[in-house]
Amino acid sequence: MKNTIKTLALATVIAFITFSFTTVNTDKKEINTEKSKVIWKGYKVTGSHEGTITIKSGSLHFNGEVLTGGEFVMDMTSINTTDISGNMKDKLDAHLKNDDFFSVNAHPTASLVFKDVKASGKNAYTIIGDLTIKGKTNPITFSISIYGNKATTSLKIDRTKYGIEYKSASIFESLKDKAIYDEFDLVADLEF
Repeated sequence: MKNTIKTLALATVIAFITFSFTTVNTDKKEINTEKSKVIWKGYKVTGSHEGTITIKSGSLHFNGEVLTGGEFVMDMTSINTTDISGNMKDKLDAHLKNDDFFSVNAHPTASLVFKDVKASGKNAYTIIGDLTIKGKTNPITFSISIYGNKATTSLKIDRTKYGIEYKSASIFESLKDKAIYDEFDLVADLEF
């Protein structure tokens, strides 16, 4: 009986030591920033505008075929409007980069770090991440789909959580048709 207890105790200690030093085999796949695309769309009472933002760097982390994490850095100085041209485009691009919106001189990048990844279906995941814009970090929940070496996702972001309050109807009640909605969309088509 004593030998059986000693054997079980030894087996437990060996198993504990083995699992303590076993690492998860994570494969970090870098995002191809040239082939990936991020489109933004902002809404106002009288319409909307859209454009692009460049990914500076990013990666998705996998354990085999299963997504386990990820992180991205966006180049906020690259904000570009694509639905208008000429002088109007130049004015809007400059306005988005100034302190009314993204303050790109002080905050040239924004980041997203995955904190929790849960499978939600075949090739689909629900992500809880930390999104940092203008130096302010807030949690965000979104879905991502992965097919081969491509991923797609869309995020709805409340700009007021990041100190972007310019013409916000929820803050300035008298704006009427000059209001800009608080939420904007980001849609990303990623290749890795």
